[in-house]
Amino acid sequence: MTWQLSTYDRDGSPGVAVLREDGSLAAPTELKRWATLMELLADWEQAADVLRGLDVADAPLVEHDRLLAPLLWPRKVMCAGVNYRRHMREMGGEIPEAGWRPFFFLKAPTTTIIGPGDRIIVRSPEQARYDWEAELAVVIGVGGRDIGVRDALAHVAGYCVANDITARGRHKRDSVPAEAFVYDWFAAKSMDGSLPLGPGITPVFQVPDPQDLRLRLWVNDELQQDESTADMVCTVAELIAAASEVATLEAGDVIVTGTPSGVGAGRGLYLRPGDTVRTSIDGLGTLENTVVNSSGGTS
Repeated sequence: MTWQLSTYDRDGSPGVAVLREDGSLAAPTELKRWATLMELLADWEQAADVLRGLDVADAPLVEHDRLLAPLLWPRKVMCAGVNYRRHMREMGGEIPEAGWRPFFFLKAPTTTIIGPGDRIIVRSPEQARYDWEAELAVVIGVGGRDIGVRDALAHVAGYCVANDITARGRHKRDSVPAEAFVYDWFAAKSMDGSLPLGPGITPVFQVPDPQDLRLRLWVNDELQQDESTADMVCTVAELIAAASEVATLEAGDVIVTGTPSGVGAGRGLYLRPGDTVRTSIDGLGTLENTVVNSSGGTS
């Protein structure tokens, strides 16, 4: 039985609990020493031993109003671009056979993340052309700089389901002083609420191989994405190592590892108010988010 470390809301106050496979929340007494999951991650070397010994099945239930994103304010959110072979092909390209190095972009950590059940707000959807991207998110537990590939997975605390919502229509600027400035990653990727994350953090010891996970995404119950992380160009370990060459990784950082084939852009499909998006990774749980317009409506 797998379970996730989750953050919940009860009468306006967040709490830490365990999300079980049947959807119930439980509160093992050992978790009370950490007020938030960011505090737990900052104490990861101690916490990992505690988590391995949790009695999840018999822990008391937790009354709650809703699940929140597991990390409300992570330190950094780094997203890998173009990291699945079939996705690169559907976007009209091909990964070079040699010399490829991963690249990353950032999402604003405090305003993009929303939780399971939260609404995805789209503004000017016809012009912005909001797209879906099911992704595996990696949560760092042990920080470091210039981490080797062989050591990289030892820095992982756990994994989450993510959906990297992208405004395709804002990815290129119409008026620029030179071709080098045509891409606008900020406008395309850092919209408020553009990273549904959760439903919790599955501890690393429950995921034997991050390169053997099945990702799926449905829009209005129609399957759009269905792929294994085995199709990644750069493995999770390679992404962690590459990111740490640029920036020191810290406990609580999130690395989002790229999306597989099946995005809407290649088929002219985009999210509209009223759509329901369900994102799932086997063993890690499911996110379900409804798309609404800027006034909260579904039309």
